[in-house]
Amino acid sequence: MTQNELAERVGISKAQMSRYVAKGVNPPANVLAKMADELGVSMDFLLHGNTDDKAASSLSHAEVIQQYKEVDQLPAEERNTVIRVVSALLRDYKTRQAYAS
Repeated sequence: MTQNELAERVGISKAQMSRYVAKGVNPPANVLAKMADELGVSMDFLLHGNTDDKAASSLSHAEVIQQYKEVDQLPAEERNTVIRVVSALLRDYKTRQAYAS
């Protein structure tokens, strides 16, 4: 499926899809959920590239959506702080996993 086809299926413009993919702009939770459903992957995979079934199932789909909505509603500065902290935690986890194997 192309980006344009996915954009059409989830009801967003091609330009908006391009911003999500090329510029790292985070889509709203409802769009992210539609993308995950269309692609047959978890929201966790779209956000973090996580393919670990155990990690992906630790939160229900509804819980992830709710948390994403809450973060999405924060003022830009606080939202960016949350994203930076989560990104740092993920990098740390991936580094530890790389050294463990």
